Amino acid sequence: MTVAGADVRAVGGSVDTAMQQDENKTQGDFVTALAGGQAGHERAVAQQTRRVVMASMGVMQDQKAFRKKTRAIAVAAALVLLVLLAPLIWWAGDILLDDQRTTGLTLQLSLLIFFFAAAVLGAVVLAGWLRRRS
Repeated sequence: MTVAGADVRAVGGSVDTAMQQDENKTQGDFVTALAGGQAGHERAVAQQTRRVVMASMGVMQDQKAFRKKTRAIAVAAALVLLVLLAPLIWWAGDILLDDQRTTGLTLQLSLLIFFFAAAVLGAVVLAGWLRRRS
């Protein structure tokens, strides 16, 4: 029979509730824990926690290394782009300052080469980025 959420049993004419049994069991568990009777279980839980933390730390270190590698590649690509385009920009600026006009064939050709080289390098960078994403 159940009374107010507690299982009531009649044993030998007296009424013993499950709540009293639970209290006795809880007190016994507490005494066992204080005496170190559950040390093996606690050790297993600690080892499992340690493994999970170490695995998470390894994943975080891998992600950090990947971000550093990606950043280094981006800086290297920017430097290569600068090294390749700087002479073309210098050449176009030099011709513009020497001739003082924008209608010269040499200036127009140098600007055309500059924009073509910038477009090709941009396409290469974009293709590499899209290949990496997929």
